[in-house]
Amino acid sequence: MLLSPNSLPSPSKIPAVRRARARPAANPAMESPASPASRLDFYDFIARMRRPAAAGLFHSIRNFLASLSQGEPNAEEGGARVQAFFAEMEAAIRDHPLWANASNQEIDNALEGLEKFIMTKLFDRTFASSAEDVKADMEITEKIGLLQRFVRPHHLDIPKVLHNETAWLLAVKELQKINSFKSPREKLICVLSCCQIINNLLLNVSMSNDRTLSGADDFLPILIYITIKANPPQLHSNLKFIQLFRRETKLISEVEYYLTNLISAKMFIINVDGRSLSMEESVFQAHMESARLGNHISVASSTSSQGLGTSTAGLNEESGVTEGLRFPFMDSETESLTPGEVKQLHEHYRKVVTRYKLLSKALRKLSVDEDQLLNSVDD
Repeated sequence: MLLSPNSLPSPSKIPAVRRARARPAANPAMESPASPASRLDFYDFIARMRRPAAAGLFHSIRNFLASLSQGEPNAEEGGARVQAFFAEMEAAIRDHPLWANASNQEIDNALEGLEKFIMTKLFDRTFASSAEDVKADMEITEKIGLLQRFVRPHHLDIPKVLHNETAWLLAVKELQKINSFKSPREKLICVLSCCQIINNLLLNVSMSNDRTLSGADDFLPILIYITIKANPPQLHSNLKFIQLFRRETKLISEVEYYLTNLISAKMFIINVDGRSLSMEESVFQAHMESARLGNHISVASSTSSQGLGTSTAGLNEESGVTEGLRFPFMDSETESLTPGEVKQLHEHYRKVVTRYKLLSKALRKLSVDEDQLLNSVDD
């Protein structure tokens, strides 16, 4: 069964997407996309396809690739056709002499090789193939980039007993690998590896602290936080690619659970607001605006640093996201300001002047360096 974000609970608030369903048991033998076993499936499939006896299967594959390569790319239509072809080829492989007396595992290995071969060939037509997908990827990446600047574990109600930066970093690294592969299976393994690290963390904490596991109440908030920290590239397109082109018979049980949770995490991020993060909406919007301003300052600082060829650590430190960069008094009347607000406004003024002085100093240094360079050329 193909998963659809429309079938998920509303992600506007964490409790709305937490499910009481128990997590599947951890699988300690999770395979890496680059493992020898994974490569063996693919190479064995290619080797068999080169045999004269496989000519009929090879022609079927070639004709299918040619037919799907015509016209404008349409991921949804392509996904349906690919799934139908996988089912057709499974029946053909089971009845083929090259797999006579083959075990179910050997048949499955051949189908894994087939999926990787087909989807590698069709990758450019099926992955992020529409302007809508590209736009969705950019919007999510930008949104996560802003959330990274101020979202902390307590905003997602993650208990301190579950804080483990080492485990979280490992999970982040696994999720960030997702764009390194072109087959749905290999991308999915990155998701599963990330989720199993979280699951193992929860199991270890429950055993060492005699703590009762509470299903997705613990799992999903951590996965959301990991997704924000990782900001995996093209998250929307990767999830869509897995949903449409991973063999349907493989999107079940543990795999379905973890993939559904990552889709929920994505939807939470898309729809996040103040209530989602246990804060007032005005505070949330102020954080987002501050983060946007911080991004602009970081870009300017980076550009200045490259031009100067020198360190701007002090400037970068000053241009971090602070409570003073919210401009809350832009539309206020002078007479309406309280003494406390005047004091706060004065703090804003000091920070602005400090930044101005740092930027002016950097620009003067750039001018001096340019003059010296021109003088050295004249000499």
